[in-house]
Amino acid sequence: MGTYLGAALRGPLAAILPHHEGLTEFRRDLHANPEIGFEEHRTAALVAERLKSYGVEVHTGIGRTGVVGVIRGKGERSGRSIGLRADMDALPMIEENEFAHRSTKPELMHGCGHDGHVTILLAAARYLAESRDFDGTAYVIFQPGEEGFAGAKAMIEDGLFARFPADEVYALHNWPGLPAGKIGLNEGPMMAAADRVEITVGGRGGHGAHPHLTVDPVVTAAHIIIAAQSIVARNVAPLDNAVLSLCAVHTGNLNAFSVVPREAKIAGTVRTFRPEVQEMVEERLTELVESTARAFGAEGRTLYERIYPATVNHAEQARFAGDVAELLVGKENVIRDLAPSMGAEDFAFMLQEKPGCYVRLGQGGGPSNCFLHNSRYDFNDAVIPLGAAFFAALAERRMPHGNH
Repeated sequence: MGTYLGAALRGPLAAILPHHEGLTEFRRDLHANPEIGFEEHRTAALVAERLKSYGVEVHTGIGRTGVVGVIRGKGERSGRSIGLRADMDALPMIEENEFAHRSTKPELMHGCGHDGHVTILLAAARYLAESRDFDGTAYVIFQPGEEGFAGAKAMIEDGLFARFPADEVYALHNWPGLPAGKIGLNEGPMMAAADRVEITVGGRGGHGAHPHLTVDPVVTAAHIIIAAQSIVARNVAPLDNAVLSLCAVHTGNLNAFSVVPREAKIAGTVRTFRPEVQEMVEERLTELVESTARAFGAEGRTLYERIYPATVNHAEQARFAGDVAELLVGKENVIRDLAPSMGAEDFAFMLQEKPGCYVRLGQGGGPSNCFLHNSRYDFNDAVIPLGAAFFAALAERRMPHGNH
């Protein structure tokens, strides 16, 4: 972590570093007690308790289990405000780590580092509440249900920005693909839109020894799966990006080896950045399923659900966030043209409502050194002070007071 300590041992970072040990203990407690989306009752209670102990105005139950803290600066003449967001939920997966703070909940695990994100934002909130060296209002947003539950959307629909009208909003996510001490972002798409696809193939079941009397949905489904791979390869422009992955097939009974089933189901995901590409893939897939099934005498239906939109940074806010990152870690440790990920993130809903920026916080080289959603993943506690200092510096630099 020496990549940034020498350059920025001042301001928020210097104030947060003495609390590093306690922050690590808190993060590991969260890791040991993971909670899935909209069930983050313990986590939300701990967050609210800590915020209140810092003297922060606390609002709970926003978007079911969300928490928002309101921190007012020494001055409020600017009328400016900023939102800082952390996600709180864990994943439905079995942890295979053996350290002392491994999950105590069967089939639940903080496999994406949201325990670290919560800790980082709490550390930033403590610093901002103690110093209040800014002119305006900082909203610290602890969001439930990022992992597939659209918790950001739930908070917005529950009046998040009506009640806490941030001018802009920022989030960070740990990234094992970057070394600890580095920060990455860009001025456009950071994460893809995530859509869910469910294809149903209806045929006519029968005896496997008399296939001519059936309309075989298994053969039909196989042809649909193969044909679908042509959609991206032959319809998406080479300079655009898209992924169509059909990931699951369910049909028949393995114990009924001579029975042709009546129906087959296929499930998968589509990832895109541009709405025009998203619409084209949906249209082509729907047409392909129907026409391919028809060719075999079967019926094909497509359920296409748009789960998360693309996470697209606003250029001005991305430039500002990059400037703040450079103040902390030095220009050489800030990647301003970070390649987008085909993963998805529901912070996208917030960026549709408010200008803002989503940032990657490098955490590579930690004890686990695993990528996200790995059963042996663990958050790298060494980056907690840097993440917290970055959040705090965003508020101070965006709403300057005094000598800033």
